[in-house]
Amino acid sequence: MSRVGNAPITIPDGVKCELDGQHLKVTGPKGTLEQELRPEIGLKIEDGVITAERPNERPQTRAYHGLTRALINNMVQGVTEGYERRLEIQGVGWRCNMKGKTLNLQVGYSHPVEMDPPEGITFEVEGQNDIKVSGIDKQAVGQVAAKIRAVRKPEPYKGKGIRYKDEYVRRKEGKAGGK
Repeated sequence: MSRVGNAPITIPDGVKCELDGQHLKVTGPKGTLEQELRPEIGLKIEDGVITAERPNERPQTRAYHGLTRALINNMVQGVTEGYERRLEIQGVGWRCNMKGKTLNLQVGYSHPVEMDPPEGITFEVEGQNDIKVSGIDKQAVGQVAAKIRAVRKPEPYKGKGIRYKDEYVRRKEGKAGGK
């Protein structure tokens, strides 16, 4: 059984947490994040430590307890260190580049696919096949990286497509390989 919600979160130097009812605002060197928290879970900020408390032991409340603690920890880590996801493009003639802040993908379609970063997210292109998505909001970074990957998912026969840097794509034999 998980005990994630019981672990305290230490607030590093340079990070300021403000609690207004169930609205938490975390400000740090990289920016500011805000989150509206569940009314079932109580928060205490004392001596540079945030603790989440649950009023009862119902399974739903226990789940919200762990979720709330994880969200707050992600906010604190995001404003201090930030998050990044790396993607790579595999395919002959497939590449990416930047036009200003816009990511330009040429991945086998008859037209280039252009993606503008949402607020708080930045793209970096390293070489012609590596993309770095970074920002302070863990959920937003993951969502944008998933949208980029969805432009051309990796396929199992030739291995072409956009994949996460650490992703393993299981390869399959073609039609002729089964004979």
